[in-house]
Amino acid sequence: MSKEQFLHGIDDDDNLSQRTQFSRRDFLKISGSGLFVFYTTGAMAMTAVPQRGRAYPSDFNAYLKIGDNGRVAVYCSKIEMGQGIITSMAQMLAEELDVALDSIDMVMGDTLFCPWDSGTTGSRSTKNYGPPLRRAGAEARAILLQMAAEKFDLSPDRLVVKNGTISDKTNPARKVTYAGLVKGKQIDRLIPDVPIKPIAEHTVSGQPMMRMDARPKVKGEAKFAGDIVLPDMLYAKVLRPPVHDATLVSADVSKAEDIAGAMVIQEEELIAVLHNDPELAEKAIALVDAKWELPEPKVDNRSIFDTLKNAAPDGRIYVEDGKLSDGRSAAKQQLESEFYNHYVAHAPMEPYTVLAHVQDELTTVWASTQAPFRVRQTAAAAIDIPEEKVRVITPFVGGGFGGKKSGRQITEAVKLSKISGHPVQLAWTRKEEFFYDAFRPAAVVQLKSGLNAKGRITFWECDILFTGSRSSEPIYNIPHYRVKTASAGGVHPFATGAWRGPGSNTNVFAMESFTDMLAVAAGTDPLNFRLNNLSDQRMIRVLRAARDKFGHEFKKGPSGRGYGIACTNYLNSYVATMAQVAVDKSTGKVKVQRVVCAQDMGEIINPQGAKLQIEGGITMGLSAALSEEIEFNGGAIHTQNFDAYRITRFSDVPKIETVLIDNPELPPQGCGEPAITTVGAALANAIFDALGARVHTLPMTPQRILAALRGKA
Repeated sequence: MSKEQFLHGIDDDDNLSQRTQFSRRDFLKISGSGLFVFYTTGAMAMTAVPQRGRAYPSDFNAYLKIGDNGRVAVYCSKIEMGQGIITSMAQMLAEELDVALDSIDMVMGDTLFCPWDSGTTGSRSTKNYGPPLRRAGAEARAILLQMAAEKFDLSPDRLVVKNGTISDKTNPARKVTYAGLVKGKQIDRLIPDVPIKPIAEHTVSGQPMMRMDARPKVKGEAKFAGDIVLPDMLYAKVLRPPVHDATLVSADVSKAEDIAGAMVIQEEELIAVLHNDPELAEKAIALVDAKWELPEPKVDNRSIFDTLKNAAPDGRIYVEDGKLSDGRSAAKQQLESEFYNHYVAHAPMEPYTVLAHVQDELTTVWASTQAPFRVRQTAAAAIDIPEEKVRVITPFVGGGFGGKKSGRQITEAVKLSKISGHPVQLAWTRKEEFFYDAFRPAAVVQLKSGLNAKGRITFWECDILFTGSRSSEPIYNIPHYRVKTASAGGVHPFATGAWRGPGSNTNVFAMESFTDMLAVAAGTDPLNFRLNNLSDQRMIRVLRAARDKFGHEFKKGPSGRGYGIACTNYLNSYVATMAQVAVDKSTGKVKVQRVVCAQDMGEIINPQGAKLQIEGGITMGLSAALSEEIEFNGGAIHTQNFDAYRITRFSDVPKIETVLIDNPELPPQGCGEPAITTVGAALANAIFDALGARVHTLPMTPQRILAALRGKA
């Protein structure tokens, strides 16, 4: 069995494939000798098997290996789903370890080797995993320098490192590679509190780099879960209900059993067909004659917001300061409004796919997931085995956006593999992807505020119903404010969950739309209104940077020019977006012409990758703001494919310009999600500036824009 086969879980040696725990000697036999660096609480330990604790990142969760072939492997609990951390993480390690970037191999989301992690979410990968990874690289470099100093009988100060080679400053011919130092050795050393490099000395981190996964993806060589094929593998199709919460009354599978080669499995309500041909499996499952008892629909697109408001409890205070009564007393005028957003799908390019192979001693699962350790837990529970007997391998993931965690598809695939005795691949159709998606929840945001005679905000009262609190803290200098959140179970007729920038898209749309309404009431333009009510210098800097790039003066709205602004603090990444739109008053159709986005995310690791993430967030945000909406009636999902669910097309993409504000005094913050959160409000404000009509509901479809125009008239 080769190292590559082992790391990717493709076995040709039954004895090795059945091992669930490895001694240091076993691990070295399989993966080659080398220096292993794994951080535990407060110190670095050299070990082959990561801890199984659940305290990431307090136990630092950084693990690397310097192989005897000179290559460096990094075992990273985070996964790569298009956000580019496969490159930025490697840059951070290459910088501290002083090795060439192309000598690094990233092994990501493999539960056998990688320390436990809750999942790749919230733009927290570089922010949380990057610092301990840097320390691991710095300490490994210091240990290797010490070893070379002993080998040459020199002081470490006499030595320099470049691209994994240590040499004598005064005699460059005297040198040794990292691989030469660690070959055939198991090293257990500790040098505590090794400082990382100052940014002024960086040569790799902070430089624009092409993505390490770009070439294999463009050439079609990159492996996703659906590309993994095992001997004797069967494809599964599962009987699905017509609506959520339907009850299966009866099922006649006789016609499905007539399909040659079909294996029909019935276990309680799980009815599936397995076949070595996926098309025949799909044909067979369609022949199952199922009778269902359907629940009475209680809510649909038209009634959802009234349903949410009626079901909302009093809520809890998220943040507050001052006294609202004092703020109201100081106000010369007061405003209030409500904002709404409909259910939104994740709609990844790659539908959820899982391959499960249950064996006596080890169950292996290849999953398109953002949370491999949650998948491990689900898989173990499905067949009642210890988690340690499940290995989850995460290939490349074709988009997730918060929707690819763990759930029924894992349970089903593992059970079907155990029952059938075969490896089983379960790949959702696009219809299943929409049906079982945990949508971004429909929500309502209620806002009240007041202004004094100088146009300063005196109070801010915000009630958020059925979405998260993220990005809901007021960013402006408001003396009296309160933000409350309210939610209750059993209100949504189907699953809801995190969607790229959980809660923030809803909250920023409402808050920044309302801020523009305050600017109009104050009789000033939206940019100066924001600047006049800001004291946070980081936010002022970001707004001014966006203004300078945008290059147009803002006037009191509506100016008829179609300019809009929105800004926010997203988990300590500051972002300001300015948009220019044209709106056809006869059809309500919006053409986004230009978007400028300035972002301060602290130290920038890969400027090229950061730019791509901002552009991607804006592109995704366009259709989330203008067209994406799930149509439903009770548990019946009417939106089943992209013919009815319009995402941004090439022809919809405007000119996008990014401004990266390097802030090296601040460690790297999140990059993937901040920009998308401001798109809805920037477009809403631009539409108002163009028409003088305010749209309060996402998505801002042509019909809703025309309705706003009629309301204005």
